[in-house]
Amino acid sequence: MDTTDIDRLLSDENEHLDKLHQIVKDTLKAEQLIIHNLLHPPMEILTPGQKISDKVARFGGSWKFIILFGVVLTLWILFNAVAVGIYKFDPYPFILMNLILSCIAALQAPVIMMSQNRQEEKDRMRSENDYLINLKAEMQIRSLNQKVDVLLEEQIKTLFETQEKQFALLKEIDRKLDDRAAK
Repeated sequence: MDTTDIDRLLSDENEHLDKLHQIVKDTLKAEQLIIHNLLHPPMEILTPGQKISDKVARFGGSWKFIILFGVVLTLWILFNAVAVGIYKFDPYPFILMNLILSCIAALQAPVIMMSQNRQEEKDRMRSENDYLINLKAEMQIRSLNQKVDVLLEEQIKTLFETQEKQFALLKEIDRKLDDRAAK
């Protein structure tokens, strides 16, 4: 091998490395926005009403609420069934209790729905983040495929060049053998 072959091989190797570096740069540039969105999600600013609806929904959907409500209703019924005279503030069909229960249900249902809507929005944000993560993974896979393609392209090119040199050497050997046979 002479110096021109060595220079050409070094030049080819530099071109090969430049292609790989360009693929990495392109991938990093494309992923930058995705990474920024994942690391810096928009801040959630809650209004006082949203905070209250979350707390009401959290408490209204708990066993603590169910047990406490059951105990209060039981005490209400027992007191009004056993109490005598003026102490009986809500006698047997328990109309006041039914009114209070209806009011609680009428107020609690929309508040819980508000909280569920906010939870739905959080779920939507999570699914968007999942999509961005999947997109990032897909971009990395594409980048790896490009790198593999470049490496295979270079290996095939090197293989063909090596075969070309081997054929040239074989022709040279064949020519020398023919010259010796002719002598």
